[in-house]
Amino acid sequence: MLDAVRHSARLIGIVRTLGRHDALFPLDSPFVPAWVARTARLIGGRPAHRGDARPGERLANALQTLGPSFIKLGQALSVRADIVGDAVAEDLGRLRDRLPPFDAAEARAAIATELGRPVEALFGQFEDRPVAAASIAQVHFATTLEGDPVAVKVLRPGIEAAFRRDLALFFWLAGLAERFAPALRRLRPVKVVETVAASVDLEMDLRLEAAAASELAENTAGIGGFRVPKVIWPLTGRRVLTLERVGGIAIDDREGLIAAGHDPKALAARVIRIFLGQALGHGFFHADMHHGNLFVEPDGTIAAVDFGIMGRIDRPTRLFLAEMLHAFLTGDWRRAAEVHFSAGYVPANQSVEAFAQACRSIGEPILGRPVSEISIARLLAQLFRITETFAMQTQPQLLLLQKTMVTVEGVARSLDPEINFWQAAEPVVSEWMRANMGPDARLGDLAADAGRVLRRLPALAETLERAAGVLADGTVRLDRESARLIAAEQARRRRPLLVAAGLFAALLILLLWRGV
Repeated sequence: MLDAVRHSARLIGIVRTLGRHDALFPLDSPFVPAWVARTARLIGGRPAHRGDARPGERLANALQTLGPSFIKLGQALSVRADIVGDAVAEDLGRLRDRLPPFDAAEARAAIATELGRPVEALFGQFEDRPVAAASIAQVHFATTLEGDPVAVKVLRPGIEAAFRRDLALFFWLAGLAERFAPALRRLRPVKVVETVAASVDLEMDLRLEAAAASELAENTAGIGGFRVPKVIWPLTGRRVLTLERVGGIAIDDREGLIAAGHDPKALAARVIRIFLGQALGHGFFHADMHHGNLFVEPDGTIAAVDFGIMGRIDRPTRLFLAEMLHAFLTGDWRRAAEVHFSAGYVPANQSVEAFAQACRSIGEPILGRPVSEISIARLLAQLFRITETFAMQTQPQLLLLQKTMVTVEGVARSLDPEINFWQAAEPVVSEWMRANMGPDARLGDLAADAGRVLRRLPALAETLERAAGVLADGTVRLDRESARLIAAEQARRRRPLLVAAGLFAALLILLLWRGV
Protein backbone atom coordinates (compact mmCIF):
# COMPACT_ATOMS: atom_id res chain seq x y z
CA MET A 1 0.00 0.00 0.00
CA LEU A 2 2.81 2.37 0.94
CA ASP A 3 4.56 1.58 -2.35
CA ALA A 4 1.37 2.38 -4.28
CA VAL A 5 1.07 5.75 -2.55
CA ARG A 6 4.71 6.59 -3.20
CA HIS A 7 4.53 5.50 -6.84
CA SER A 8 1.30 7.45 -7.35
CA ALA A 9 2.86 10.65 -6.01
CA ARG A 10 5.86 10.19 -8.27
CA LEU A 11 3.55 9.47 -11.20
CA ILE A 12 1.74 12.79 -10.70
CA GLY A 13 5.05 14.64 -11.04
CA ILE A 14 5.89 12.71 -14.19
CA VAL A 15 2.48 13.47 -15.74
CA ARG A 16 2.94 17.17 -15.01
CA THR A 17 6.34 17.14 -16.75
CA LEU A 18 4.88 15.34 -19.77
CA GLY A 19 2.04 17.84 -19.83
CA ARG A 20 4.41 20.83 -19.84
CA HIS A 21 6.14 19.32 -22.89
CA ASP A 22 2.83 18.52 -24.62
CA ALA A 23 3.87 14.86 -24.56
CA LEU A 24 0.76 13.13 -23.19
CA PHE A 25 -0.27 11.90 -26.64
CA PRO A 26 0.64 8.23 -25.88
CA LEU A 27 -2.50 8.21 -23.71
CA ASP A 28 -4.57 8.47 -26.89
CA SER A 29 -3.92 4.76 -27.45
CA PRO A 30 -7.05 2.56 -27.63
CA PHE A 31 -5.42 0.42 -24.94
CA VAL A 32 -5.70 3.28 -22.41
CA PRO A 33 -9.10 3.77 -20.76
CA ALA A 34 -10.64 7.16 -21.60
CA TRP A 35 -10.99 8.13 -17.93
CA VAL A 36 -7.23 7.58 -17.41
CA ALA A 37 -6.39 9.87 -20.34
CA ARG A 38 -8.80 12.58 -19.13
CA THR A 39 -7.43 12.46 -15.57
CA ALA A 40 -3.85 12.67 -16.79
CA ARG A 41 -4.60 15.69 -18.97
CA LEU A 42 -6.23 17.45 -16.02
CA ILE A 43 -3.15 16.79 -13.91
CA GLY A 44 -0.74 17.67 -16.71
CA GLY A 45 -2.31 21.05 -17.38
CA ARG A 46 -1.50 23.25 -20.35
CA PRO A 47 1.78 22.87 -22.22
CA ALA A 48 4.40 25.46 -21.31
CA HIS A 49 4.79 26.28 -24.99
CA ARG A 50 3.34 25.00 -28.23
CA GLY A 51 5.81 24.74 -31.05
CA ASP A 52 5.96 22.80 -34.29
CA ALA A 53 8.01 19.93 -32.85
CA ARG A 54 6.92 16.43 -33.83
CA PRO A 55 5.24 14.28 -31.14
CA GLY A 56 8.32 12.06 -30.86
CA GLU A 57 10.55 15.08 -30.37
CA ARG A 58 8.28 16.41 -27.62
CA LEU A 59 8.31 13.05 -25.86
CA ALA A 60 12.09 12.80 -26.16
CA ASN A 61 12.48 16.27 -24.64
CA ALA A 62 10.20 15.35 -21.73
CA LEU A 63 12.11 12.14 -21.03
CA GLN A 64 15.38 14.08 -21.15
CA THR A 65 13.98 16.47 -18.52
CA LEU A 66 12.83 13.59 -16.29
CA GLY A 67 16.39 12.29 -16.03
CA PRO A 68 18.61 9.22 -16.54
CA SER A 69 16.09 6.43 -15.95
CA PHE A 70 13.59 7.95 -18.37
CA ILE A 71 16.28 8.48 -20.99
CA LYS A 72 17.02 4.75 -20.79
CA LEU A 73 13.30 3.97 -21.03
CA GLY A 74 13.03 6.17 -24.13
CA GLN A 75 15.97 4.40 -25.71
CA ALA A 76 14.31 1.04 -24.99
CA LEU A 77 11.04 2.26 -26.55
CA SER A 78 12.92 3.45 -29.63
CA VAL A 79 13.05 -0.18 -30.78
CA ARG A 80 9.36 -0.79 -30.08
CA ALA A 81 7.61 0.66 -33.10
CA ASP A 82 4.86 -1.85 -32.35
CA ILE A 83 4.13 0.12 -29.17
CA VAL A 84 4.85 3.78 -30.02
CA GLY A 85 4.63 3.79 -33.84
CA ASP A 86 7.32 4.27 -36.47
CA ALA A 87 7.62 8.08 -36.33
CA VAL A 88 7.89 8.29 -32.54
CA ALA A 89 10.30 5.34 -32.44
CA GLU A 90 12.53 7.13 -34.95
CA ASP A 91 12.58 10.32 -32.87
CA LEU A 92 13.27 8.41 -29.67
CA GLY A 93 16.12 6.68 -31.49
CA ARG A 94 17.88 10.05 -31.63
CA LEU A 95 17.59 10.42 -27.84
CA ARG A 96 21.07 10.79 -26.47
CA ASP A 97 21.76 10.72 -22.75
CA ARG A 98 23.70 13.99 -22.63
CA LEU A 99 23.31 15.66 -19.24
CA PRO A 100 25.08 18.50 -17.41
CA PRO A 101 28.37 17.31 -15.88
CA PHE A 102 28.83 16.89 -12.15
CA ASP A 103 31.61 18.69 -10.29
CA ALA A 104 35.20 17.56 -10.93
CA ALA A 105 35.85 17.48 -7.17
CA GLU A 106 33.18 14.75 -6.87
CA ALA A 107 34.83 12.82 -9.71
CA ARG A 108 38.24 13.05 -8.02
CA ALA A 109 36.76 11.94 -4.71
CA ALA A 110 35.04 8.96 -6.35
CA ILE A 111 38.31 7.89 -8.03
CA ALA A 112 40.26 8.18 -4.78
CA THR A 113 37.65 6.19 -2.85
CA GLU A 114 37.41 3.48 -5.49
CA LEU A 115 41.11 3.03 -6.23
CA GLY A 116 42.45 3.76 -2.77
CA ARG A 117 44.80 6.62 -3.63
CA PRO A 118 44.43 10.28 -4.58
CA VAL A 119 44.19 11.18 -8.25
CA GLU A 120 47.67 12.77 -8.18
CA ALA A 121 49.18 9.44 -7.14
CA LEU A 122 47.37 7.51 -9.89
CA PHE A 123 47.65 9.77 -12.95
CA GLY A 124 50.38 11.96 -14.35
CA GLN A 125 47.76 14.48 -15.48
CA PHE A 126 43.99 14.62 -14.94
CA GLU A 127 41.74 17.10 -16.78
CA ASP A 128 38.98 18.41 -14.53
CA ARG A 129 36.75 19.43 -17.43
CA PRO A 130 34.90 16.32 -18.66
CA VAL A 131 34.85 15.55 -22.37
CA ALA A 132 31.48 13.76 -22.15
CA ALA A 133 28.66 13.68 -19.60
CA ALA A 134 25.93 11.06 -19.94
CA SER A 135 23.08 9.79 -17.80
CA ILE A 136 25.14 7.32 -15.80
CA ALA A 137 28.73 8.57 -15.94
CA GLN A 138 31.07 11.18 -17.33
CA VAL A 139 34.49 10.92 -18.96
CA HIS A 140 37.72 12.81 -18.22
CA PHE A 141 40.93 12.75 -20.23
CA ALA A 142 44.11 11.94 -18.32
CA THR A 143 47.57 10.44 -18.71
CA THR A 144 49.06 7.55 -16.79
CA LEU A 145 52.15 8.01 -14.63
CA GLU A 146 54.10 6.72 -17.65
CA GLY A 147 52.59 9.45 -19.83
CA ASP A 148 50.18 7.31 -21.89
CA PRO A 149 46.91 9.10 -22.81
CA VAL A 150 43.80 7.50 -21.29
CA ALA A 151 40.08 8.19 -20.83
CA VAL A 152 38.65 7.85 -17.30
CA LYS A 153 34.95 7.11 -16.87
CA VAL A 154 33.38 7.88 -13.45
CA LEU A 155 29.84 7.01 -12.28
CA ARG A 156 27.57 9.85 -11.22
CA PRO A 157 27.16 10.24 -7.44
CA GLY A 158 23.92 8.65 -6.17
CA ILE A 159 23.04 7.20 -9.57
CA GLU A 160 22.32 3.71 -8.20
CA ALA A 161 19.63 4.92 -5.77
CA ALA A 162 17.99 7.07 -8.45
CA PHE A 163 17.70 4.15 -10.85
CA ARG A 164 16.38 1.77 -8.18
CA ARG A 165 13.58 4.24 -7.36
CA ASP A 166 12.57 4.79 -10.97
CA LEU A 167 12.82 1.14 -12.03
CA ALA A 168 10.52 0.17 -9.16
CA LEU A 169 8.01 2.66 -10.57
CA PHE A 170 8.41 1.29 -14.12
CA PHE A 171 7.79 -2.28 -12.94
CA TRP A 172 4.71 -1.16 -10.99
CA LEU A 173 3.25 0.61 -14.03
CA ALA A 174 4.09 -2.27 -16.41
CA GLY A 175 2.44 -4.72 -14.02
CA LEU A 176 -0.70 -2.59 -13.86
CA ALA A 177 -0.76 -2.39 -17.66
CA GLU A 178 -0.55 -6.16 -18.07
CA ARG A 179 -3.15 -6.71 -15.35
CA PHE A 180 -5.79 -4.22 -16.43
CA ALA A 181 -5.15 -3.99 -20.19
CA PRO A 182 -5.08 -7.57 -21.52
CA ALA A 183 -4.50 -6.31 -25.06
CA LEU A 184 -1.08 -5.04 -23.94
CA ARG A 185 0.13 -8.43 -22.71
CA ARG A 186 1.27 -9.48 -26.16
CA LEU A 187 3.59 -6.43 -26.20
CA ARG A 188 5.11 -7.59 -22.89
CA PRO A 189 5.62 -4.23 -21.15
CA VAL A 190 7.20 -5.93 -18.13
CA LYS A 191 9.81 -7.38 -20.50
CA VAL A 192 10.57 -3.89 -21.79
CA VAL A 193 11.32 -2.78 -18.23
CA GLU A 194 13.34 -5.93 -17.59
CA THR A 195 15.46 -5.06 -20.64
CA VAL A 196 16.09 -1.58 -19.21
CA ALA A 197 16.87 -3.01 -15.77
CA ALA A 198 19.32 -5.59 -17.13
CA SER A 199 21.12 -2.93 -19.14
CA VAL A 200 21.33 -0.61 -16.13
CA ASP A 201 22.61 -3.39 -13.85
CA LEU A 202 25.53 -3.94 -16.20
CA GLU A 203 26.23 -0.24 -16.59
CA MET A 204 26.34 0.33 -12.82
CA ASP A 205 29.49 -1.79 -12.43
CA LEU A 206 32.23 -0.43 -14.65
CA ARG A 207 34.29 -3.59 -14.14
CA LEU A 208 31.66 -5.36 -16.23
CA GLU A 209 32.00 -2.74 -18.95
CA ALA A 210 35.75 -3.26 -18.86
CA ALA A 211 35.25 -7.02 -19.24
CA ALA A 212 32.88 -6.40 -22.16
CA ALA A 213 35.48 -4.23 -23.91
CA SER A 214 38.12 -6.92 -23.36
CA GLU A 215 35.85 -9.68 -24.69
CA LEU A 216 34.88 -7.65 -27.76
CA ALA A 217 38.53 -6.90 -28.47
CA GLU A 218 39.31 -10.62 -28.29
CA ASN A 219 36.38 -11.59 -30.52
CA THR A 220 37.09 -8.97 -33.19
CA ALA A 221 40.86 -9.43 -33.37
CA GLY A 222 40.40 -10.99 -36.82
CA ILE A 223 38.14 -8.23 -38.18
CA GLY A 224 40.32 -5.89 -40.17
CA GLY A 225 39.89 -2.15 -39.80
CA PHE A 226 38.29 -2.26 -36.36
CA ARG A 227 39.80 -1.66 -32.92
CA VAL A 228 38.71 -1.70 -29.29
CA PRO A 229 40.81 0.36 -26.86
CA LYS A 230 42.81 -1.52 -24.25
CA VAL A 231 41.53 -1.69 -20.67
CA ILE A 232 43.91 -0.31 -18.01
CA TRP A 233 42.96 -2.76 -15.26
CA PRO A 234 45.06 -1.30 -12.38
CA LEU A 235 43.12 1.97 -12.82
CA THR A 236 39.68 0.33 -13.05
CA GLY A 237 37.12 -0.50 -10.35
CA ARG A 238 33.37 -0.71 -9.81
CA ARG A 239 32.84 3.05 -10.19
CA VAL A 240 35.89 3.93 -12.31
CA LEU A 241 36.93 2.66 -15.75
CA THR A 242 40.18 3.62 -17.47
CA LEU A 243 40.73 2.85 -21.15
CA GLU A 244 43.40 3.65 -23.67
CA ARG A 245 42.43 6.97 -25.24
CA VAL A 246 41.08 6.81 -28.79
CA GLY A 247 42.17 9.46 -31.29
CA GLY A 248 41.08 10.17 -34.82
CA ILE A 249 38.09 11.90 -36.39
CA ALA A 250 34.51 11.46 -35.20
CA ILE A 251 32.67 9.34 -37.74
CA ASP A 252 29.91 11.95 -38.13
CA ASP A 253 32.44 14.51 -39.43
CA ARG A 254 32.08 13.50 -43.08
CA GLU A 255 33.87 16.58 -44.44
CA GLY A 256 36.74 16.10 -42.01
CA LEU A 257 37.06 12.45 -43.04
CA ILE A 258 37.21 13.40 -46.73
CA ALA A 259 39.79 16.11 -46.02
CA ALA A 260 41.93 13.54 -44.21
CA GLY A 261 41.84 11.24 -47.26
CA HIS A 262 39.28 8.68 -46.06
CA ASP A 263 36.65 7.18 -48.36
CA PRO A 264 33.20 7.62 -46.74
CA LYS A 265 31.62 4.94 -48.96
CA ALA A 266 34.18 2.34 -47.87
CA LEU A 267 33.73 3.35 -44.23
CA ALA A 268 29.94 3.05 -44.53
CA ALA A 269 30.12 -0.52 -45.81
CA ARG A 270 32.72 -1.40 -43.17
CA VAL A 271 30.52 -0.16 -40.32
CA ILE A 272 27.75 -2.53 -41.42
CA ARG A 273 30.11 -5.48 -41.86
CA ILE A 274 31.81 -4.84 -38.51
CA PHE A 275 28.47 -4.96 -36.73
CA LEU A 276 27.30 -8.11 -38.52
CA GLY A 277 30.68 -9.73 -37.92
CA GLN A 278 30.20 -9.17 -34.19
CA ALA A 279 26.55 -10.24 -34.04
CA LEU A 280 26.78 -13.31 -36.27
CA GLY A 281 30.38 -14.28 -35.60
CA HIS A 282 30.31 -14.46 -31.81
CA GLY A 283 26.79 -13.46 -30.80
CA PHE A 284 28.25 -10.56 -28.78
CA PHE A 285 28.01 -7.06 -30.18
CA HIS A 286 28.41 -3.38 -29.34
CA ALA A 287 24.79 -2.29 -28.96
CA ASP A 288 25.35 1.47 -28.90
CA MET A 289 27.15 2.11 -32.19
CA HIS A 290 25.92 5.66 -32.72
CA HIS A 291 28.01 8.48 -34.21
CA GLY A 292 29.38 9.64 -30.87
CA ASN A 293 30.93 6.26 -30.10
CA LEU A 294 32.85 5.69 -33.35
CA PHE A 295 36.08 7.34 -34.51
CA VAL A 296 38.25 6.92 -37.60
CA GLU A 297 41.98 6.77 -36.89
CA PRO A 298 44.63 8.10 -39.32
CA ASP A 299 45.15 4.67 -40.95
CA GLY A 300 41.39 4.27 -41.56
CA THR A 301 40.74 1.94 -38.62
CA ILE A 302 37.34 2.42 -36.98
CA ALA A 303 37.70 2.57 -33.18
CA ALA A 304 34.75 2.17 -30.81
CA VAL A 305 34.21 3.54 -27.30
CA ASP A 306 31.55 3.16 -24.57
CA PHE A 307 30.86 -0.53 -23.92
CA GLY A 308 28.12 -0.10 -21.32
CA ILE A 309 25.39 -1.47 -23.60
CA MET A 310 26.29 -4.80 -25.19
CA GLY A 311 24.06 -7.41 -26.81
CA ARG A 312 24.18 -11.21 -26.81
CA ILE A 313 22.33 -13.67 -29.01
CA ASP A 314 22.72 -17.43 -28.83
CA ARG A 315 23.62 -19.71 -31.72
CA PRO A 316 20.03 -20.79 -32.57
CA THR A 317 19.02 -17.13 -32.78
CA ARG A 318 22.02 -16.38 -35.01
CA LEU A 319 21.05 -19.24 -37.29
CA PHE A 320 17.54 -17.81 -37.51
CA LEU A 321 18.84 -14.30 -38.26
CA ALA A 322 21.25 -15.48 -40.94
CA GLU A 323 18.58 -17.55 -42.69
CA MET A 324 15.99 -14.79 -42.38
CA LEU A 325 18.33 -12.12 -43.76
CA HIS A 326 19.47 -14.43 -46.56
CA ALA A 327 15.86 -15.24 -47.46
CA PHE A 328 15.03 -11.53 -47.75
CA LEU A 329 18.25 -10.90 -49.67
CA THR A 330 17.31 -13.56 -52.24
CA GLY A 331 13.55 -12.93 -52.25
CA ASP A 332 12.77 -16.43 -50.94
CA TRP A 333 9.60 -15.48 -49.09
CA ARG A 334 8.57 -19.05 -48.31
CA ARG A 335 11.90 -19.65 -46.59
CA ALA A 336 11.60 -16.34 -44.73
CA ALA A 337 8.31 -17.60 -43.32
CA GLU A 338 9.58 -21.10 -42.55
CA VAL A 339 12.48 -19.89 -40.41
CA HIS A 340 10.05 -17.85 -38.26
CA PHE A 341 7.98 -21.00 -37.69
CA SER A 342 11.03 -23.20 -37.07
CA ALA A 343 12.29 -20.75 -34.44
CA GLY A 344 8.91 -20.83 -32.72
CA TYR A 345 8.36 -17.10 -33.21
CA VAL A 346 5.07 -17.68 -35.04
CA PRO A 347 2.52 -20.04 -33.41
CA ALA A 348 2.19 -23.37 -35.20
CA ASN A 349 -1.55 -22.85 -35.72
CA GLN A 350 -0.86 -19.98 -38.13
CA SER A 351 -0.51 -20.43 -41.88
CA VAL A 352 3.00 -20.64 -43.35
CA GLU A 353 1.64 -19.58 -46.73
CA ALA A 354 -0.11 -16.53 -45.29
CA PHE A 355 3.01 -15.51 -43.38
CA ALA A 356 5.10 -15.95 -46.55
CA GLN A 357 2.63 -13.65 -48.30
CA ALA A 358 3.10 -11.09 -45.51
CA CYS A 359 6.89 -11.35 -45.88
CA ARG A 360 6.57 -10.76 -49.61
CA SER A 361 4.35 -7.73 -48.98
CA ILE A 362 7.14 -6.25 -46.84
CA GLY A 363 10.17 -7.28 -48.84
CA GLU A 364 9.27 -6.79 -52.48
CA PRO A 365 8.33 -3.08 -52.27
CA ILE A 366 11.54 -2.34 -50.38
CA LEU A 367 13.83 -4.38 -52.64
CA GLY A 368 12.21 -2.84 -55.70
CA ARG A 369 12.96 0.74 -54.71
CA PRO A 370 16.02 2.81 -55.61
CA VAL A 371 19.14 2.00 -53.63
CA SER A 372 18.83 5.20 -51.61
CA GLU A 373 15.41 4.09 -50.31
CA ILE A 374 16.21 0.50 -49.36
CA SER A 375 16.18 0.45 -45.58
CA ILE A 376 16.72 -2.37 -43.10
CA ALA A 377 15.13 -0.07 -40.53
CA ARG A 378 11.95 0.14 -42.60
CA LEU A 379 11.88 -3.61 -43.16
CA LEU A 380 12.28 -4.38 -39.46
CA ALA A 381 9.63 -1.84 -38.49
CA GLN A 382 7.13 -3.38 -40.94
CA LEU A 383 8.04 -6.91 -39.91
CA PHE A 384 7.32 -6.06 -36.28
CA ARG A 385 4.02 -4.46 -37.32
CA ILE A 386 2.62 -7.75 -38.62
CA THR A 387 3.23 -9.50 -35.31
CA GLU A 388 -0.30 -8.81 -34.05
CA THR A 389 -1.90 -10.31 -37.16
CA PHE A 390 -0.07 -13.59 -36.60
CA ALA A 391 -0.30 -13.62 -32.76
CA MET A 392 3.48 -13.36 -32.43
CA GLN A 393 4.92 -12.49 -29.04
CA THR A 394 7.71 -9.94 -28.74
CA GLN A 395 11.15 -11.58 -28.68
CA PRO A 396 13.19 -9.61 -26.10
CA GLN A 397 16.51 -11.09 -27.27
CA LEU A 398 15.97 -9.46 -30.68
CA LEU A 399 15.00 -5.97 -29.51
CA LEU A 400 18.54 -4.76 -28.80
CA LEU A 401 19.74 -6.28 -32.07
CA GLN A 402 16.99 -4.48 -33.98
CA LYS A 403 17.84 -1.17 -32.32
CA THR A 404 21.53 -1.56 -33.17
CA MET A 405 20.84 -2.51 -36.78
CA VAL A 406 18.78 0.65 -37.21
CA THR A 407 21.50 2.76 -35.54
CA VAL A 408 24.25 1.22 -37.66
CA GLU A 409 22.27 1.83 -40.83
CA GLY A 410 21.86 5.48 -39.80
CA VAL A 411 25.62 5.85 -39.31
CA ALA A 412 26.30 4.21 -42.67
CA ARG A 413 23.80 6.44 -44.49
CA SER A 414 25.35 9.58 -42.99
CA LEU A 415 28.62 8.52 -44.63
CA ASP A 416 27.07 7.28 -47.88
CA PRO A 417 23.45 8.30 -48.56
CA GLU A 418 23.31 5.71 -51.36
CA ILE A 419 24.48 2.80 -49.19
CA ASN A 420 22.57 -0.41 -49.74
CA PHE A 421 22.45 -2.29 -46.45
CA TRP A 422 21.69 -5.53 -48.29
CA GLN A 423 24.67 -5.34 -50.62
CA ALA A 424 26.99 -4.42 -47.76
CA ALA A 425 25.64 -7.24 -45.59
CA GLU A 426 25.58 -9.98 -48.23
CA PRO A 427 29.28 -11.04 -48.07
CA VAL A 428 29.19 -11.36 -44.28
CA VAL A 429 25.86 -13.22 -44.18
CA SER A 430 26.79 -15.59 -47.03
CA GLU A 431 30.21 -16.40 -45.59
CA TRP A 432 28.77 -17.03 -42.15
CA MET A 433 26.12 -19.33 -43.60
CA ARG A 434 28.73 -21.30 -45.54
CA ALA A 435 30.82 -21.74 -42.40
CA ASN A 436 27.96 -22.45 -40.01
CA MET A 437 25.18 -24.04 -42.06
CA GLY A 438 27.06 -26.24 -44.49
CA PRO A 439 27.32 -30.06 -44.23
CA ASP A 440 30.31 -30.07 -41.86
CA ALA A 441 28.63 -27.57 -39.54
CA ARG A 442 25.42 -29.64 -39.57
CA LEU A 443 27.41 -32.75 -38.62
CA GLY A 444 28.99 -30.82 -35.76
CA ASP A 445 25.59 -29.71 -34.50
CA LEU A 446 24.26 -33.27 -34.73
CA ALA A 447 27.25 -34.57 -32.78
CA ALA A 448 26.70 -31.96 -30.07
CA ASP A 449 22.97 -32.77 -29.82
CA ALA A 450 23.59 -36.50 -29.70
CA GLY A 451 26.28 -36.00 -27.09
CA ARG A 452 23.85 -34.10 -24.88
CA VAL A 453 21.31 -36.91 -25.24
CA LEU A 454 23.88 -39.60 -24.41
CA ARG A 455 24.93 -37.69 -21.29
CA ARG A 456 21.31 -37.96 -20.10
CA LEU A 457 21.18 -41.77 -20.46
CA PRO A 458 22.91 -42.65 -17.13
CA ALA A 459 20.53 -40.37 -15.19
CA LEU A 460 17.54 -41.90 -16.98
CA ALA A 461 18.76 -45.42 -16.25
CA GLU A 462 19.24 -44.53 -12.56
CA THR A 463 15.71 -43.09 -12.37
CA LEU A 464 14.24 -46.23 -13.94
CA GLU A 465 16.24 -48.45 -11.57
CA ARG A 466 14.94 -46.53 -8.53
CA ALA A 467 11.38 -46.79 -9.82
CA ALA A 468 11.77 -50.54 -10.36
CA GLY A 469 13.07 -50.92 -6.80
CA VAL A 470 10.05 -49.11 -5.39
CA LEU A 471 7.74 -51.42 -7.30
CA ALA A 472 9.71 -54.52 -6.29
CA ASP A 473 9.60 -53.87 -2.55
CA GLY A 474 5.82 -53.75 -2.64
CA THR A 475 5.38 -50.20 -1.42
CA VAL A 476 3.55 -49.33 -4.64
CA ARG A 477 1.17 -51.70 -6.38
CA LEU A 478 -0.23 -51.09 -9.84
CA ASP A 479 -3.03 -52.90 -11.62
CA ARG A 480 -2.12 -54.73 -14.79
CA GLU A 481 -3.47 -52.06 -17.18
CA SER A 482 -1.61 -49.22 -15.40
CA ALA A 483 1.63 -51.19 -15.54
CA ARG A 484 1.12 -51.78 -19.26
CA LEU A 485 0.51 -48.05 -19.95
CA ILE A 486 3.57 -46.97 -17.92
CA ALA A 487 5.77 -49.48 -19.74
CA ALA A 488 4.51 -48.22 -23.10
CA GLU A 489 5.18 -44.60 -22.10
CA GLN A 490 8.72 -45.46 -20.92
CA ALA A 491 9.36 -47.23 -24.21
CA ARG A 492 8.08 -44.17 -26.11
CA ARG A 493 10.41 -41.86 -24.17
CA ARG A 494 13.40 -44.17 -24.60
CA ARG A 495 12.88 -44.39 -28.36
CA PRO A 496 14.29 -40.91 -29.18
CA LEU A 497 17.25 -41.63 -26.91
CA LEU A 498 17.96 -44.88 -28.70
CA VAL A 499 17.56 -43.22 -32.10
CA ALA A 500 19.93 -40.43 -31.05
CA ALA A 501 22.42 -42.99 -29.77
CA GLY A 502 22.23 -44.80 -33.11
CA LEU A 503 22.73 -41.55 -35.02
CA PHE A 504 25.69 -40.68 -32.84
CA ALA A 505 27.25 -44.10 -33.52
CA ALA A 506 26.66 -43.64 -37.26
CA LEU A 507 28.22 -40.19 -37.08
CA LEU A 508 31.33 -41.59 -35.38
CA ILE A 509 31.62 -44.23 -38.08
CA LEU A 510 31.25 -41.59 -40.80
CA LEU A 511 33.89 -39.37 -39.22
CA LEU A 512 36.31 -42.30 -38.86
CA TRP A 513 35.64 -43.33 -42.46
CA ARG A 514 36.47 -39.79 -43.60
CA GLY A 515 39.65 -39.89 -41.57
CA VAL A 516 38.67 -36.99 -39.30
